[in-house]
Amino acid sequence: MTDELVPRAQIERAAQRFKILSEPVRLELLNQMQLQGEQTVSELVEATGHRQANVSKHLGLMASEGLLDRRKEGLYVYYQISDPTLSALCMLVCGRLREETVAVE
Repeated sequence: MTDELVPRAQIERAAQRFKILSEPVRLELLNQMQLQGEQTVSELVEATGHRQANVSKHLGLMASEGLLDRRKEGLYVYYQISDPTLSALCMLVCGRLREETVAVE
């Protein structure tokens, strides 16, 4: 018998984490922070082309979920990835997607 894929006690939290990561804009923001490190909302707006209100909303959700750290310095709020599992999770999923694409071709 194998271990549960998701332990029963963690199903709701795991579903919430996957829900947060299911939004393309959030993945784009995470990509930008992975590449550039800590950034302000303004820097992320400029890098992604998304509106400030939209970027702020998504950053707030990810921070409240514990995926991001934020710190305030003067008028600016800086965000950075705080969850060390994000990189591995994204690489695992994208690696599998590449394998599926090659298999189809």
